[in-house]
Amino acid sequence: MGEGEEGIELKFRIYDGTDMGHSTYASSTTVATLKQKLVAEWPQDKTTTPKAINDVKLIHAGKILEDNKTLADSRITIGDLPAGVITMHVVVQPPAAKKKTDEEHMRKMNSCSCTVL
Repeated sequence: MGEGEEGIELKFRIYDGTDMGHSTYASSTTVATLKQKLVAEWPQDKTTTPKAINDVKLIHAGKILEDNKTLADSRITIGDLPAGVITMHVVVQPPAAKKKTDEEHMRKMNSCSCTVL
């Protein structure tokens, strides 16, 4: 963190309720950087494991955070807890689910139908 830069204490809650990545981050840290750290440190014993940052979505205050924004841009503020720790939720979209969605979307786009009355 740079001199005079505010540190934000974060932890990340994954789908099974486990917390990970508890640390203090600079407000200039980008969401993409946080995702890279999470993918690198992801527990290997979990059934769903992200392969890339595109497989991970970070949610704070009901909003999905954009990769190119910093914590300051995303308006991440000090938490309500006495310790000041902010919990972000991590959603992992398995690659198989993405592929299925893309295939269904393509089928809908390429389909036509005729009705004879």
